[in-house]
Amino acid sequence: MIVRTSLLAFSLLCVGFAVPTHAAESSKDWPQWRGPNRDGKSSETGLLASWEEKKPKLLWMGEGLGQGYASVSIVGDKLYTTGNFDDGQAVVCFDLSQQQVAWKQNLTSSVPEHGYTGSRCTPTIDGEDLYAEMSDGTIGRLDRESGKVYWKKNLTEEYGASKPHWGFAESPLVDGERLICGAGSKEALLVCLNKKTGEEIWVTPLGESDLGEKGKDEAGYSSTLVCNAAGKKQYVKLIGRGVVGVDAENGKLLWSYNHVANNTANIPDPIIDGDYVFTSTGYGTGAALLHLTNDGGDINAEEVYFLNANIFQNHHGGMIKVGDYIYAGTKHNKGFPTCVEMKSGEIQWGGDIRPEGKGSAAVTYADGNLIFRYQDGTLALIEANPKEYVLKGTFKPEYQERESWSHPVVLDGKLYLREQDKLMCYDLTP
Repeated sequence: MIVRTSLLAFSLLCVGFAVPTHAAESSKDWPQWRGPNRDGKSSETGLLASWEEKKPKLLWMGEGLGQGYASVSIVGDKLYTTGNFDDGQAVVCFDLSQQQVAWKQNLTSSVPEHGYTGSRCTPTIDGEDLYAEMSDGTIGRLDRESGKVYWKKNLTEEYGASKPHWGFAESPLVDGERLICGAGSKEALLVCLNKKTGEEIWVTPLGESDLGEKGKDEAGYSSTLVCNAAGKKQYVKLIGRGVVGVDAENGKLLWSYNHVANNTANIPDPIIDGDYVFTSTGYGTGAALLHLTNDGGDINAEEVYFLNANIFQNHHGGMIKVGDYIYAGTKHNKGFPTCVEMKSGEIQWGGDIRPEGKGSAAVTYADGNLIFRYQDGTLALIEANPKEYVLKGTFKPEYQERESWSHPVVLDGKLYLREQDKLMCYDLTP
């Protein structure tokens, strides 16, 4: 049965325009973390409109991905991810046509030690190159066809980065000829490298800047985004001390916002829309909307509103903007579906209703619906409808192990679910 709840009506405000962060290899590719534009949105249409009478069908299940929570990137008939093996942490290429591993390339010689052991990084594909970051802070460029390593370096050794308690979790950003990642250290908040050679272009030193008392001096668990707010190209990232904006040209720290930081783990990627940045963290913190303005070249981040944790907090699993609204799971490690009007902060529905799943939810958007993948493996199809909560069915995957934190990927009419060493492919066509 479709479950609906009534609309709570609130006033509407105008919004800006989303800024793409990376061009896909083709319309049938998912070349990096959270898809072509790093926003968790698939361009697929013509998918199953409901999972009530007809559930997604398992087409096949493969293995050999190693242990980890990383999601997957897909270009052509090759799928890429990272995983732990007995001899270290590696990048894995999986041949979708043969449904088997094509190659595996270690970037560490031993398994990185940290809480919830396993890989985190979804590889970034750029032409014939692949970029990945291991959970010990090792970054490398590989040939995506063979796995050959062109270069690698380590954030802790070269930039004084402190390894987060649960390991480095970023998926590196490719922007033109540059590769950007976060170290979060006083020496280098962000690091910009020549993507071909690995040579340093610039770093963002903290200098005399005070990022605030909340949080830690570390990279955090989010990935870097491109932002063109306030007429200034910049890189935005949620780090251990909150959200920062860095000049894309020279790495200068433009602005920072500490209020959203917490002392445990800052995880979700912010949402960028025109001159606005929406950010949230869990652990009892909350969410905020920032308005970026340009004052003679100085970029200011003004807090438009702050939502306390009892109103909205995204632990992990991500937030997705569709139209004027943000959809995500709220409550710490609960994943209660919620719809928030971005510019006003008004809750449209949710916060006290949820499907059967338990724990936080990793969220992906496709064809007018949101796919919530809960920690216990349960998947729920929820309509991206700001007027009411509409649950359109749930199902349990064929295989489930540990915590199902890997983000779902929807491409070419198929749903890809990474579950530790295994990969499941489901048919989403009617």
